[in-house]
Amino acid sequence: MTDALLPREYRSGSDPRTLRDALGCFATGVTVVTCIDADGEPVGLTANSFTSVSLDPPLLLVCVARHAASALPLSTASHFAVNVLQTGQQPASITFSTRVEDRFGCTAWALGEHGVPVLMDSLSVFECARHAVHDGGDHFILVGEVQKATFEPGLDPLLYFRGSYRRLHFD
Repeated sequence: MTDALLPREYRSGSDPRTLRDALGCFATGVTVVTCIDADGEPVGLTANSFTSVSLDPPLLLVCVARHAASALPLSTASHFAVNVLQTGQQPASITFSTRVEDRFGCTAWALGEHGVPVLMDSLSVFECARHAVHDGGDHFILVGEVQKATFEPGLDPLLYFRGSYRRLHFD
């Protein structure tokens, strides 16, 4: 067996890159989380740590890196949106994951019903009221109560797996 085929292992205190590689084996969807900051400007970032929490009440969560430029506005905004991206939105995912100054300048968006930026043509959008913010180490866990959810049933999700964007392959 070659070294490339041997299982790799992370243990507490090991190289964090190994842990990241192990976590990258879980395929995720890609989202852009958005809100309006204290100056009335739209802010947002790409996140893949997103999940449903509860149907009653309707809660979801997203994890946000504390060092992100959008972290403070997202942790304090009364409302935010989670835009689940579809395959055609890979450029938006890249834009919102870099330190581009005007992330919204090259991405079609509009204010949603609850006053938060909604990316046009997303697979689904969840407009949320902030429910709670919890400590999560170098991230914080933003829990939102879903006020409105929309989705486009004909679109395919943008996926991320082992450090690369992926698409569904149907048999």
